[in-house]
Amino acid sequence: MNPQALMDGLITGSMIGLGAIGVTLTYSILRFANFAHGEFVAWGAYFALAVSGALGYLSGSLLTPIGPFSFGWSLPIAAVIAVALTAGLALLVDAVLFGPLRERRSAVIILVMASFGAALTLRNLLEFIFTSQPAYFTKALQIAFPIGGGLRATPDQLLTLGVAAVLVASVHLLLTRTAIGRSMRAVSENQQLSGVVGIDVRKVIRTVWVLGAGLACIAGVMAGLLVQIRPQMGLDLLLPLFAAAILGGIGSVPGAMIAGLIVGLAEALAVQLIGAEWRSAIAFVILVVILLLRPQGLFGRPE
Repeated sequence: MNPQALMDGLITGSMIGLGAIGVTLTYSILRFANFAHGEFVAWGAYFALAVSGALGYLSGSLLTPIGPFSFGWSLPIAAVIAVALTAGLALLVDAVLFGPLRERRSAVIILVMASFGAALTLRNLLEFIFTSQPAYFTKALQIAFPIGGGLRATPDQLLTLGVAAVLVASVHLLLTRTAIGRSMRAVSENQQLSGVVGIDVRKVIRTVWVLGAGLACIAGVMAGLLVQIRPQMGLDLLLPLFAAAILGGIGSVPGAMIAGLIVGLAEALAVQLIGAEWRSAIAFVILVVILLLRPQGLFGRPE
């Protein structure tokens, strides 16, 4: 593989991995595939774009680039606010749609179809508010510099890789070293029994929505910073997100991230070998192969 394609694959894979963590947590605890998760990626990016623009309007100094990066303080501040807004959106969708369906003990297929409807609604609402024209956090050009081994990267790209690594490690520690993390793992094993022994299942479910939506928001901000922001960006990432979640093993946070990197690298390799037009098919191929050969994923356990 071309060294630069390797770097592109790692960057794409880090975005996919962050989004896949939300998919795997939602499925392991709520027991349904949430096809609206990709829209949280897009909404997170647009929330950050709107807040960043408002902050820049209020104080032009916030737009002054930070060191070697292409953005000013308006973007990090906006990203934090966007995480909160995206988490709020996820909680609202759950309260309005998924929560009532769970209370009625609706079949899994009903929840899945409801998530399709939510995805369409959120995507079209984005397009209605922001139009279908691509947007950018910044149009400043950065020059990639060598980092060794024939690899070149811009400061923004290295930052996104570092942020992704820190977030994955933080989520892993949250799940393994904290009380809420232990509660989440217990609920993923048996929700009814967890409620019997005193675990607040509703709190766990809210935490899952907040955590998954927050990570999706960061993935959207990363994608918007390095590529562009579009209402369709969540739809474009949806299949890679599910491919990474299943490849890594449902419920495994490190597995989702590693699988996201694998999917990203596979897409970059496909572009090099067979052309960019086949890139979107790679995630589908990986999904089919893993379902046929190892349905529990690389780090999952067979049920």
